[in-house]
Amino acid sequence: MAATADGAGGDGVTRRDFLEYAAGGMGAVGAAATAWAFIDNMNPAADVLALSTTEVDLEPIEPGQSITVVWQKKPVFVRRRTEAEIREAEDTPLDALPDPMADADRVQKAEWLILVGVCTHLGCIPLGQKDTDEKGEYGGWFCPCHGSHYDTSGRIRKGPAPENLPVPPYQFLDDTRILIG
Repeated sequence: MAATADGAGGDGVTRRDFLEYAAGGMGAVGAAATAWAFIDNMNPAADVLALSTTEVDLEPIEPGQSITVVWQKKPVFVRRRTEAEIREAEDTPLDALPDPMADADRVQKAEWLILVGVCTHLGCIPLGQKDTDEKGEYGGWFCPCHGSHYDTSGRIRKGPAPENLPVPPYQFLDDTRILIG
């Protein structure tokens, strides 16, 4: 078929129509690519994703020993409690606690206590992780800044702290590893 003088083919479509469709299509592709770049830019960076979880090997931790790991730039206390510490935490009457919470509600396995190690009063890091540290009157942690005492379940027992040491989200991957976050 021969084109007419106005550039239309035998089906009535002109070159101008083709150019408009092609330009519109390219514009749509460009807009979609730009939108994708902006949306993808809102995803968390790789360094942020790396901090979102922390895997901890529990195997080398002996009963009565604590370690400190970092999760989301905060210290996390991981303590393998002794039978005496577990018994003491479970036997504490809830009415003796400023922020009542049963020990069973703070642990997944009684032997392992995982806490964010930041005092709930003013954000200090309590002592009690090292064998030589002051552990306070209740055998857990002690914040020397203002005198908050935490028990072997990380519950506030004495001092100005309004709440227990928080328990981060965590799960046991197997018997010797946990994933925090």
